[in-house]
Amino acid sequence: MSLRQIKQQHRAVSAPIADLITYRALPTQAVEHIDPFLFLNHHGPQVYRPKNQGLPFGPHPHRGFETVTFIVAGDIMHQDSGGHKSVIEAGGIQWMTAGSGLIHSEVSSEQFKATGGDLEILQLWVNLPAKNKMVAPRYIGLQQDEIPTVALDEGRILIHAVSGTWAGTAGAIQPLADVQLATLDLQAGSTLDLSIAAERSIFFYTITGKLRLNGQDTEARQLVEFTHEGDELHIEALTDAKILLGHARPFNEPIVAYGPFVMNTEAEIRQAYHDYQSGKFGTWQG
Repeated sequence: MSLRQIKQQHRAVSAPIADLITYRALPTQAVEHIDPFLFLNHHGPQVYRPKNQGLPFGPHPHRGFETVTFIVAGDIMHQDSGGHKSVIEAGGIQWMTAGSGLIHSEVSSEQFKATGGDLEILQLWVNLPAKNKMVAPRYIGLQQDEIPTVALDEGRILIHAVSGTWAGTAGAIQPLADVQLATLDLQAGSTLDLSIAAERSIFFYTITGKLRLNGQDTEARQLVEFTHEGDELHIEALTDAKILLGHARPFNEPIVAYGPFVMNTEAEIRQAYHDYQSGKFGTWQG
C-alpha cells in the first residue's frame, strides 16, 4: 500500500456561455481526458435575478457517452426525445446514457426563472466502451434524498454515493461500465483515507474549499491528475470543502469526439451526424 502519485494539477479555465459563469476543467490545453472521463463544465456559482432566462441549453443531440449532472444550487429541468422529463433540485443528480442517440434540453424550471436565486451545477461526460455505445438511451433523475449518504469521521465527512460502492454502501445508480462516482462534503479538520486500485483512473475535482491531498495542497476549481502508481488517497480538509470524486478502469480505446458525439472512429462520427439529420434520434416534443 502506497500513496497514489500526483502527476499534475490543472486549474479550470474560464469559458462563459452567454451570461452563465462557466469553468471548464476538462478538456483543456493541459489535459485532454482522464480515460474514461471526458469533459467537465462547472457552471456558477452565481445568483440569478428574478424573471431571468435560466440555463441556455436548449434541444441538442448526443451519442456514444453518458452525462452526469450534479446540482449544487438551483435546479435543472431535463427533457428528452425518449419522453423523459423532470426537475431536479439542489443536491440531486441526473444520469443520462445517450447511447445510440437522443435529443435533450437542460433548462431552468419555470419557478427558478420567475424567482431567481443561487445556481451552481457541474456536468461530467463519461465515455461508454465501444460495446455499449449504441445501447438504448436511458435517463435517471434523482433528488438529494434518493442518493445514499455515508457518514465518516464522526459525521464530519458525508459521501453521497452516486454509483459504485463507497464505504460498503452501494450507490444510487448501477452504470453500464464500472464507474464509481460520488460527491463528498468535508468539514474543516476532517481526514479521509481511501484505497483505489493503481490500475484505475481517478477523477478528483475540488468544487469548493481547500484540501491537502497526498501531501499537496489543492483548492476550488482544480482538477488533480494522477499517475497509476500507488493505491491510497489521504485527504485532509483545510477548510470546509466539497469534492467530485470518481474512479474507473480505463477503456484504452480510441476516442473520436466531435461536437455532441463521442465514438471510436471518424466514420462513426459521420454516421452519427447522418442518423441525427435523418431523424433517428427521435422527435423533439418541446
